[in-house]
Amino acid sequence: MSNGSRRASWKYAFAYTGIVVGAGFATGQEVLQFFASHGLISIAGIILTGLIIMFIGRQAAKLGYATHAESHVLPLNTLFGKKLGLVVDIILAFFLYGLAIVMIAGSGATFNEGFGIHPQIGAIVLIILAFITLLMDFDKIVSIIGVITPVLIIAMFFIAGYNILNPMIPLSEVNQYNDVSRAPTSSWWFDAITYSGFTLATAFSFLSIMGSESARQSIVRRGAVYGGLLIMILMMLITFGVLSILPIAYDVALPTMQMAANVAPWLGTAYSVIIILLIYNSIVGFLYPFLARFTKPGSKKYKSY
Repeated sequence: MSNGSRRASWKYAFAYTGIVVGAGFATGQEVLQFFASHGLISIAGIILTGLIIMFIGRQAAKLGYATHAESHVLPLNTLFGKKLGLVVDIILAFFLYGLAIVMIAGSGATFNEGFGIHPQIGAIVLIILAFITLLMDFDKIVSIIGVITPVLIIAMFFIAGYNILNPMIPLSEVNQYNDVSRAPTSSWWFDAITYSGFTLATAFSFLSIMGSESARQSIVRRGAVYGGLLIMILMMLITFGVLSILPIAYDVALPTMQMAANVAPWLGTAYSVIIILLIYNSIVGFLYPFLARFTKPGSKKYKSY
């Protein structure tokens, strides 16, 4: 594999990770609810989720490449047929738009909590940034979305590592504090599969387009696998970090912010910048395939939307 192909694969991997790792993931709430609440067995759940994300993500990217997809319509029709594909298409488009709106609303609250900026001003700032980004070509969008991923990985290694080495409770006592009633179900494996489905639903459209834009199928295929691996590593780091503060993780809105504050008070504020950037990633990652579904990227209609 040439250096150019390797770099392209990692670019797609970072973009894939940047879209999936949204506000809920980065704050630790999703990890707490779907995994850490089950105790130490959550590690098995993360491995199961990671394997599913790697395999299905790879297949979605391959399907996008094979169908030369400009949106998720062709891949869905290939998988489900035209009639059922249309139903899934409508649901997915509604899902993407709804999540983008939720993320925009959440960005305002994050700006307010982290920096004291009025929520509406914070939301407007992120809308403007997303608007400017969406006017760029797809390759630039992929590059921009992927930029924050290495920063998050480094930050998580540092923040989670500190909390793991300085836990509030020993790892051997974690199961005394876990609360399965806070998880979606009492089955760790079912919650792992559910979370995989949620993750892939948010990323399927972008992965399909990413596959069609790739120069070679092998590049985007590896990118999806690398991205799934990065997501699994991040989930593992955050889960171990949350487990180390489990007695208070249930009582705070942002467990990872608490983990960062445990290292140093200023780091909690700094980490809020990362959360805002990840929200921005998710907004762009949701809106681009939504717009591509109804318009041709770069056209006047696309820009007017």
